[in-house]
Amino acid sequence: MKAPRLQVGDEIRVIAPSSSFLRLTDLGVQVAVQKLTDLGFNITFSKHTDEQDILGSSSIMSRVKDLHEAFSDENVKGILTAIGGFNSNELLPYLDFELIKRHPKIFCGYSDITALCNAITTKTKLLTYVGPHFSSFQMDELQPYQTEAFLQATATHAAFDVSASKSWSQDEWYLPEPTRHLFANEWKIYSHAKPVTGTCYGGNLGTFQLLFGTRFLPDLEQAILFVENAEEDDYHDFARGLAALLQVVHHPKALLIGRFPKETETTEERLLAILSKYPLLREIPVIYDMNFGHTQPIFTIPIGDKATVDTAQKKITFF
Repeated sequence: MKAPRLQVGDEIRVIAPSSSFLRLTDLGVQVAVQKLTDLGFNITFSKHTDEQDILGSSSIMSRVKDLHEAFSDENVKGILTAIGGFNSNELLPYLDFELIKRHPKIFCGYSDITALCNAITTKTKLLTYVGPHFSSFQMDELQPYQTEAFLQATATHAAFDVSASKSWSQDEWYLPEPTRHLFANEWKIYSHAKPVTGTCYGGNLGTFQLLFGTRFLPDLEQAILFVENAEEDDYHDFARGLAALLQVVHHPKALLIGRFPKETETTEERLLAILSKYPLLREIPVIYDMNFGHTQPIFTIPIGDKATVDTAQKKITFF
């Protein structure tokens, strides 16, 4: 089930189902609002944006109420998460999935929001989107690729292709006057195969693992799996997470890996050594250094949607 596409004039509600909204700076909020306003959207904020507890988040009930209100408000057409964090999976047992299903809307965020996106799609069949947070729109350089991909996924009905951006970076772009170091970008092929079509699931691997063994995990057989690591994880975490994932799903259609932040110390040599452990990964399409995760810019992944992976063309076609 696809939510109605975003249109100029639509209201987008910003909620903070993970870390508190107070992690954002006033200047960053102003810049993100202006960029989204320039795209033609009206931006509103949930009621509990100023709440913050000792863990840097807010109460479960505050976050649940804000999410439910955003979905039930008929004026709201899209929902963006403010930022990621570590605890959005706390909300899952308390969510009214029937309410969400009755009021389908665009729901988008990444990192810790992986848990919410995949769980909502599993329980409601509504497509969700692992893509930019509200705070992601304050980025200036490299923003055109990110914005275009977001709008292709959320504001059009047509199928669309995604391929590598010309450049990538991992700088502190959220600072008022960031110094950017741009590098030529290329998606790299670990395993070539003929084009395959499957259903998209995944996102941040550490967060996705939190769904294993729960009623919120989607059926991953024949899925196209997207996985990436955040800065606080290292190559050991990725190796363990991938092993766990391939014990949960035995026949994925493809494995797509987001570019690793430098803090993870996941060198190409280490990554290839990890992938080489699994004969399965020499039989299905596997691409790495892709534009999603914790480097910039990122494209938007429609969770629950069909896609075709073409390693020869180094592109994904979303339907």
